[in-house]
Amino acid sequence: MKKSIYILGFFFSLSMFSQTTAFKTGEHLKYRLSYSSFFTAGYATMDIKKAKHKGKDSFHVIGKGKTTGMINWFFKVRDNYETYFEKETLLPYQFIRQIDEGGYTKDKKILFDQESYRATVLNKENKKIKTFSTEKEVQDLLSSLYYMRNKDISNFIIGDEISLPIFLDEEMMYMKLRFLGREKINTKFGEIKSAKFMPLVASDRIFKDEESVIIWVSDDDNKIPLRIKAFLAVGSLRADLHKYNGLANPMLFKN
Repeated sequence: MKKSIYILGFFFSLSMFSQTTAFKTGEHLKYRLSYSSFFTAGYATMDIKKAKHKGKDSFHVIGKGKTTGMINWFFKVRDNYETYFEKETLLPYQFIRQIDEGGYTKDKKILFDQESYRATVLNKENKKIKTFSTEKEVQDLLSSLYYMRNKDISNFIIGDEISLPIFLDEEMMYMKLRFLGREKINTKFGEIKSAKFMPLVASDRIFKDEESVIIWVSDDDNKIPLRIKAFLAVGSLRADLHKYNGLANPMLFKN
């Protein structure tokens, strides 16, 4: 269950910028999280709200994840992620990470200065403030999902890889995504065409190896995550689209 929203943050790193049509204010996505396909372990939600930044229209995205039922007895998760990014550029100017994962906690706010390539981290737990150098068009963990949903993947071929600069906590990292092809998958809403990706992640005590996560996204104008499967050091975690509304474009499910 740990890093449930973190896994969601690996959804996209594509190419070719397009118009902002993949999502809009009011979009709501809910995912059912299951452990080793045996039982519901929790739920994750993503909501888009309106915001303003220096007089410019912006988006405020709130991502929440929590465990439910039996898993709360031995590993309780309550995660809150928030990002603010401008509608025109899709670049973040504020990121909030508040997590409690089995007693492991973080409470940080990051303020981005995209013009000077800097990020100021406010750590509310130790009350420290630090400023770090970043890179051009840097993203945060959550904003990267929406930035990449506006990319054209129509010409992708199997094996294509793209990387994206991301600033998380107090360091720069690079999200790399490998395209695995296209396939139809069955969901609770019916059958739908999907594009399949593998984020390359560092092997640690959470993931079995760097190729432990597979993601299916709708192969349409929305490009919303439909399913994620992560092979963990012990067991596997799966996220499936459970509910959706407020999408910018129709979903083409077939019964």
